[in-house]
Order: sequence, then structure tokens, then C-alpha cells
Amino acid sequence: MKPYLLALALLLSTSAFAQDQKKAAPTTLRGILLEQLRTTHDNNDWFVAPSNAVDGVTAEQASWTDGKGNHSIGQLAYHLVFWNSRELAKFKGEPESKFSGNNEETFDKFDAKTWANTVKRLDLVMTDLEKFVQSASDAQLAKFGSEIAHVGTHNAYHTGQIIYIRRLQGIWDPNKGVK
Repeated sequence: MKPYLLALALLLSTSAFAQDQKKAAPTTLRGILLEQLRTTHDNNDWFVAPSNAVDGVTAEQASWTDGKGNHSIGQLAYHLVFWNSRELAKFKGEPESKFSGNNEETFDKFDAKTWANTVKRLDLVMTDLEKFVQSASDAQLAKFGSEIAHVGTHNAYHTGQIIYIRRLQGIWDPNKGVK
């Protein structure tokens, strides 16, 4: 019986070691930023990724508000598209679109008729941010690294709001990552 237990312990420790090797933390700024962008795009990790948070939401559900002045799912997604696109343009050295400075405008331009397009644009801008980080020079990463990290934090914050709204509506599937 003892050799069986020894073999089992060895197998379990080897398996645990292999798992740790697969999940090794990134060791470079580029790796850390890519990991953060991916987990705040389409890769559930410590929290639900935005693409999973909006998956399956109808235009009607995206427009729903609690009647207390809080934003809808669609408004939050539009806000993420606005700011992520603006940041990406800055990182790439492209001219930024005109903006009055009133952050409420970044929520209020959502239209239920364009919900499917908003979801696509959110995925596209997040993909483009990842591509930028993947191909950026070390100097660009040093210059924009903190802002890129804040993009991820901002996405996570609003994704939590989206999931909360879905829970209020009774349309969140807890099997998607938050129970």
C-alpha cells in the first residue's frame, strides 16, 4: 500500500507542478500588460471578461435602466468603446477625436439600434489594444505602460457594473464566472 501512496503523491505533486508551470506569471512589462488586457477583454480569470459579460445581451436588455439614474449595459459598453478607442489612438500617435471633456457624453451616445455594433466595436478595440502592446517598442511600453494598465482596471470596473445590472434583470448565468 505504501508504494501506491508514494506513487500517488508523486503524481499529484508532478501534476501540481505542471499546472503551476502553465500558469506562470508573466515576467516582462509586455507580458503583464497583455495578460491584463486579455483578462479585461475575453479571458475570464479573477473576474469575468467584458466579452463574456455582454455575450447574449439583447438590445432591449442593453437599454434597461433601474430608473434611478444609473447607466444601462449599453451605455457602459459604449463608454468602454469610447475611452478604449481614444486611448488606443493616443498610444498609436493618431489624432484623438474631439471631446468636450464631459464624461457623461461618453455614456449618453448609446443607441439600442446599434447594440450589436457596439459589442463588435468593443471586441475590436480590445483586440487592437492587445495587438498594439504585442508590437509596441520597449520605449512605447515604458511611456504608456501605466495608462495601458489603467485601461484594464477601467474595463474591469465597468464589467462588474454590467454583471450587476444583468443580475438585477435576472439575466446573468452564474456559470459564466460569477456565482
